[in-house]
Amino acid sequence: MKPFSLFHRSTSSEARCGLLETAHGTIETPAFMPVGSQGTVKGLEPEEVRACGFRMILGNAYHLFLRPGHELIESMGGLHHFMQWDGGILTDSGGYQIVSLADLCKITEEGVGFRSHLNGDWHLLSPEKSMAIQVALGSDIMMVLDHCPPFPCTESQAREAVQRTTRWARRSVEVPRKDHQWVFGIVQGGVFHALRKESAQGLIDINLDGFALGGLSLGEEKSAMFEMIETVVQELPPARPRYLMGVGLPEDLVEGVARGLDLFDCVIPTRHGRTGWLFTTTGRVLIKQAQYAKDPGPVDPECGCPVCQKFSRAYLRHLFVANEMLGVRLNTIHNLWYYGSLMQGLRQAIREDRFAEFRSEFYRRRISESQSTKELGEEVPG
Repeated sequence: MKPFSLFHRSTSSEARCGLLETAHGTIETPAFMPVGSQGTVKGLEPEEVRACGFRMILGNAYHLFLRPGHELIESMGGLHHFMQWDGGILTDSGGYQIVSLADLCKITEEGVGFRSHLNGDWHLLSPEKSMAIQVALGSDIMMVLDHCPPFPCTESQAREAVQRTTRWARRSVEVPRKDHQWVFGIVQGGVFHALRKESAQGLIDINLDGFALGGLSLGEEKSAMFEMIETVVQELPPARPRYLMGVGLPEDLVEGVARGLDLFDCVIPTRHGRTGWLFTTTGRVLIKQAQYAKDPGPVDPECGCPVCQKFSRAYLRHLFVANEMLGVRLNTIHNLWYYGSLMQGLRQAIREDRFAEFRSEFYRRRISESQSTKELGEEVPG
């Protein structure tokens, strides 16, 4: 069975719609995956995540290996059963921790040696070990272990990471896996066009089911990120899914889709919900601001989420200021609903071949709200 099939392309851009087949359901693309690194999308039950429009979430092999352990999860029936999620699961390999926990890591050809951020124990995460963990978890899509260089880095450092990532990918695909599991490679190369092409070509030569773009949104300019996306997409086979890792402001999703990407994940909607940053069709709402203390209206009058249908901005501000956990949950539900609606709108626009109009209207609405551009200093991508 092929993991991916295309069924519509935009005539005005590289945007496309497809179907990603998993043993736990079919995912319409382009799709966003909420992050559930520890086996949970923070604060929400699986049914609530599904109600927001999502059919696939992301887990993290590194975190689940350290706690509670992949052997325990496997003994409990795998990650799907353990967390009672019946949709698709993509598990990250742990490669990003090379960057985020750099002071605890040591990289060799064998793998990544690291000290647990929980108790200081020393572990070695090899390509084979990372795959074995993900096999035990039972995820639908497994990411190969990659070497993600920091930003900024030299061209020499980026080249070393590219070459090691390719060698690790070759080792990863040799690990036996369950019949339902797909394996994606990760294109590295920093902000160097030639290295991104080299990385993509090296991975294409390996029997991989899909491709991801890693090492972006680490501090580079947005224009550089978009250039790297365009460079890599030109190299990748169109019949395989393309996944942008860890990038996820609303405009990033729109622009990623415009450039031919199919899958996205990011902590932004859930993390920002916990800090009181709410997404709306006209920009952001910082719910802690005093201007909302007596505001009887919903966060977004055009939003159909259960939060906007029931609660006022004044009440949400009260919950946030009072540090009530209900406020965090409601904010998270609203933000995920916004993201789910955005992706649904993008898919529908592509199917109806009006993506260009959707994209223009997305920015027009945001520009009309001064908070969305002038306060944030955001640029509208071309």
